[in-house]
Amino acid sequence: MDKAMTETLNSGLPPKTCSIERLITNKKDVEKVLAGKKTATRRNGRYADIGEIMVLENRKFKVEHVYQQTLGELTDEMAEQEGYENAEVYKQTILSFHPGMPWTPDMTVWVHEFSPVAE
Repeated sequence: MDKAMTETLNSGLPPKTCSIERLITNKKDVEKVLAGKKTATRRNGRYADIGEIMVLENRKFKVEHVYQQTLGELTDEMAEQEGYENAEVYKQTILSFHPGMPWTPDMTVWVHEFSPVAE
């Protein structure tokens, strides 16, 4: 994807709410990304632009897609992209990280999909 196309895709997105360095910080999630078992992450805000590079333990990953989704849209396949067996395991894990957080089907999150950069 060339720079002009990337800028066009990002221009339709609202401003980032956090930096890409904070996209994946949990040690287990970092390990899943490095092992190729995690290719997406969901956050309350937008942490990265399309085309931006995330660096984890000196390995680079390019953000390929950034879009919004509701929790009610989450499928088992999407949970597998997050590195979990299925949607229910993902849900219970997220709720254990955020005690008291409601899991409502209409709650909107930002999906960040990424892939390794060939060195």
